[in-house]
Amino acid sequence: MIRQSSRFAVMALALVAGSSAHAAPKSNPNEAATARHFAALIAGAEPKTAELTLFFSQMPKGGDLHHHYSGAIYAEQFISWVDKQGYCINKQSYRIETDKSVVAAERAKAAADRACLSGADTVADDGVYRELLQRWSSKDFYNHGALQAPPDRQFFSTFGYFNPVADSNTNEGLLTLKQRAIEENVSYIETVFKLAPFTPDPAFDTLALKPGMDDGALDAALRAALATLDKDAAFNAQIKAYVDGVQADSAQVDDARFTMRYQPYVLRFFSPSMVFSQMVASFKAARQSPLIVGVNIVGQESANVSMRDYALHMKMFRFLKTVYPEVKLSLHAGELALGDVPPEGLRFHIDQALNVAGASRIGHGLDLAHETNAPAIIKAMRERDVPVEINLTSNGFISGIKEGNHPLAIYRKYKVPYVIATDDAGVTRHTLAQEYVLFASRYKPGYAEVKKAAYNSLRYAFLAEQDKQRLKADLDQRFATFESRIAALDAAAAR
Repeated sequence: MIRQSSRFAVMALALVAGSSAHAAPKSNPNEAATARHFAALIAGAEPKTAELTLFFSQMPKGGDLHHHYSGAIYAEQFISWVDKQGYCINKQSYRIETDKSVVAAERAKAAADRACLSGADTVADDGVYRELLQRWSSKDFYNHGALQAPPDRQFFSTFGYFNPVADSNTNEGLLTLKQRAIEENVSYIETVFKLAPFTPDPAFDTLALKPGMDDGALDAALRAALATLDKDAAFNAQIKAYVDGVQADSAQVDDARFTMRYQPYVLRFFSPSMVFSQMVASFKAARQSPLIVGVNIVGQESANVSMRDYALHMKMFRFLKTVYPEVKLSLHAGELALGDVPPEGLRFHIDQALNVAGASRIGHGLDLAHETNAPAIIKAMRERDVPVEINLTSNGFISGIKEGNHPLAIYRKYKVPYVIATDDAGVTRHTLAQEYVLFASRYKPGYAEVKKAAYNSLRYAFLAEQDKQRLKADLDQRFATFESRIAALDAAAAR
């Protein structure tokens, strides 16, 4: 009996050992070599940024989840579209002239007398061209001596310059972004694409801004407004045209190497009826097309109307989520720095985006340290698996928030999920690789954390599960290839 018990014990130990051996991850020498190589690049007081740039340019980065289409197109491409549209550029104001009669009159003048130049003539005049790039983007902001606006005003004003052509030639623009992504080893972009349709309603504006309105009365007003919009044939025709436009614009963008999905956007500094109708249009569009995977709200958060109506907007989202529960929200929230607004304005934006609107991702999340409910926000984001979209370049440029002052340190410390993203890479003239360089050189994560951030960009994408699995399998293969190359490079350097 004792011998039999011993035999069973030996069998049990063997089973446990076999199970443990099966559960243990396989050793990956190339991954280990890549981790050692990366650790050497960030070691010391002065990280090797040139080598980090080489590393991250080669590294597969999964996706870019905080990305604005018009802000991603470089000014140089917008200039070429000026000629395609038959417009010209005023060489005093640097704004695009769209009145064809004015353009014709300017073209009739001798070249030396023209106040409005073609795109080609703008590029040919080096002085005008450089000044235009400085106004239409952040180019030379830190290394030229001209008088200039503060960085936040500089950033947000760029859109007013190129907006007249931003929605033209969009298929060409998307294909440019696709090719740039492929060259940078990015396989997915989820872009904030075009302004959603809207319709004004002055009576609703008066009601929505009525002081002291409780949530029950507001929900009743929103329900009535939605019913009116549901029956508005012209408004619904605009939504259909929007969806058809996304379908046409996205032609030939998706293939085996690359995938793109789209978010309509709502401008937060419009009147309440215009904001609400844009939200309704966005939710309806997302239901009508699998290419449209979420809804976003944009615009300078510190603007007067943006601040005045912030709580109202979050309640609008909350109401529409009860009608369209399957539609995902990625909301710009807390893109504020100390001094942008009075202190009380910093205390609730992330909280309300998360707990009132029901956001599935938080864009920027910069004012976290100032929020009244910061510990509860951290806990909720971690437990609900709601990531924050980190945009280091734009946060540093627009808001002056960087290094240890950036809340990324808090999110990382308390294990809130995050993704690394570009925001408006055409305006601030950088790449996703450069975002990773900033992340690595400033915060010195381990290679495992860097790799997890790349996978997070697919995990938290608003994609169908089968698309996520397809892109993840592709990313697995890309990392295997990348790590093999880095291991070989490191071995060659050691010889």
